[in-house]
Order: sequence, then C-alpha cells, then structure tokens
Amino acid sequence: MNDYKLLTPGPLTTTKSVKEEMLKDRCTWDDDYKSITQTIRKQLLQLAQVNEATYTAVLMQGSGSFVVESVLTTAIGEKDKVLIITNGAYGERIVEMAQVMRLSHVVYSVPYDEQPSPTEVQAILEADVAITHVAMVHCETTTGILNSIEEIGQVVKSFDKTWIVDAMSSFGGVPMNIAALQIDYLISSANKCIQGVPGFGFVIAKMEELQKCQGQARSVALDLYSQWQAMNVDGKWRFTSPTHVVAAFAKALEELLTEGGVETRYKRYLHNNRLLRTRLNAAGFKAYITEVWQSPIITTFLFPYDGFSFTHFYEEVKKAGFVLYPGKLTDMDTFRVGNIGDIHEADIQVLCDVIENYMAVTSNEN
Repeated sequence: MNDYKLLTPGPLTTTKSVKEEMLKDRCTWDDDYKSITQTIRKQLLQLAQVNEATYTAVLMQGSGSFVVESVLTTAIGEKDKVLIITNGAYGERIVEMAQVMRLSHVVYSVPYDEQPSPTEVQAILEADVAITHVAMVHCETTTGILNSIEEIGQVVKSFDKTWIVDAMSSFGGVPMNIAALQIDYLISSANKCIQGVPGFGFVIAKMEELQKCQGQARSVALDLYSQWQAMNVDGKWRFTSPTHVVAAFAKALEELLTEGGVETRYKRYLHNNRLLRTRLNAAGFKAYITEVWQSPIITTFLFPYDGFSFTHFYEEVKKAGFVLYPGKLTDMDTFRVGNIGDIHEADIQVLCDVIENYMAVTSNEN
C-alpha cells in the first residue's frame, strides 16, 4: 500500500514516532511493560481532569464497540433499566447491544441532524421512574454532530441516574472535565483523538459506581469490574494485551502533551474543520450538519449534484494521497472527511486543491 493520509475518524493518520514504538516486542508479564499500563491509566485521569481518589481508568482489549459492550454488561444489572439516547448509527449500536443482552431499555431517538432535547429527556425520566441509567454518544461520527453532554448530563444527574457517555471520537480532542460533567462512565478508544492505533479502548469510571458491579457482568472477557481489579494490582491485564498498541498509545499520549494538551489539539482540529467546510462549500459541497452543532472530528458532505460518483471521486482523491470515508446515512447521499489524526492545515489545503480541481474537470466533462 502507498502512504496515504487517512482522513477518517479512526484508524487515522499517526506520526512516524508512534508507528516506530510498535517495532519492539514486549512481554505482558514484564514490570517495564506493566508500568507503561499504569502510567497510561494515570495520564488518562489527568486528561479527564478527575481525582484518583474518585475515578479510575480501566483499559480493555478490542475496538471501541467492545468497550461500550463491556460497560453495558458490567454496569447495568438485571433489575436496572437504561434510557438510550440516539441520533446516529453508534447510538443505535448501543440499542442493538441492549437488545442482544436483553437489557431492560427505552429509546429516545431524534433525526440524525438534530440534537437530543434536555427537556424531552427530563420528561422521559419523570414519566418512567424505573430508569436507572442513561447512555448517549457525545460525538456521533455518523454525521459529525456534537451532542450536548453538559445539558443532558445536568438533567440525568438531577434525577440521580447513572450517566454513561460514549466519547469514542471526542475524548482527547474536545476539552471536557469529566468530574464537572458528572459522568459515571466515559468510554473512548486508543485510535481516535489521542492518535494511537486500533487494539484497545478505555473507560474512565467513577469508582463508587464500578464498585457496585462485582459479579454483575454477563461476559467473562468483557467484565469491566474484574479487569479493573486485576489491573489495579500491578498493571497486568487479565488476558493477553495488545502490547505493541499499548506502547504506541503511550507515545501518542506523550505527543499530545508535547503538542500542548487537549485544548491545543482541539484548536488544530477545529481549524481543520472550518477550513474544510469553507473551501468545500465554495467548491459546491454542502455540509450536512449546521455549523453550530458541527464537531471538529468529522464532517459529512452531501453529494454536490445528481449523478455524482463517489467511487470515482474517492479513487481520484486517493491517487492524490488522501483516503476519505463513505457516508453512513441511508436516506441521503453523503461522504465524510475526518479532521483528526496527524493532519495539519497544509494537508487540508492540498486536499481542497485536489477536490477543487476534480470539480473543475468533471463539471467541464458534464
């Protein structure tokens, strides 16, 4: 394969130094390796702006969906009921998980281009006192919309419900204070805004909540409580961990801090997004999400005209060194462009040049 720039929401373009960390083999039982795990856990709590006496970080093998499922199976008991708020495919995936696990649940769904209403959430919680947990996706990469976890969270905690936030593609790239947001379980992945590679995810959990979950999980491998208990001893994972990926993630965390932390990275992502929206709008591409609700993570664009061939467009852009992302909407023709990873203004400018040239050529042909 050629060395493409991945304009995707993860896996994404990583630095050479992050890749190089995977060239060395490490032993899961070795103290040096276990110390890497423990350092990562401490650094994640620092990024989340939480106290070690109140919160803990637990790493879990697998993709982000594995980690979401680990939280659902561990945190939600047989007598509990979860309200799942959705406005995209990843919220709907949480619903699918709840169905397969036979969790008692209710769904509040809004169109993909709208934000859930705190007032509606309040009405649901008032009407259904059996609800014990509420789960929502922060940044829906289906479209790139950024949901208001602050406003929704205030409603959730006013009813004293357990608050689960899938911050898969926002944590590390969007500033957030987990304690101030009163989040009980925040879920994210190594290959998103921290700019590592795929292989594991993590949960930043309020220990008071996690301590209630002993013996509750319906899975052995995805038992978040047992993983926490084992990892707390000395950093050893319960089952074989992705050692190369963990080392790469440790390097990615180091590079995040060197860049200036989450706030600085957020500004870079935001600049990428605004530049992309401005130039592609001028080239004839309309963004699906209004700018007010647009995240700096990924942007969805509508096809510019009838008969537009995304396959041809994709291949031509790929020849120029960029890989885009297909759309995920079923009722509209769209494609997506990731704004995260080791991508900078110069990359976005070159991409936009390529797309403008493509549009000029194809419009002449048509």
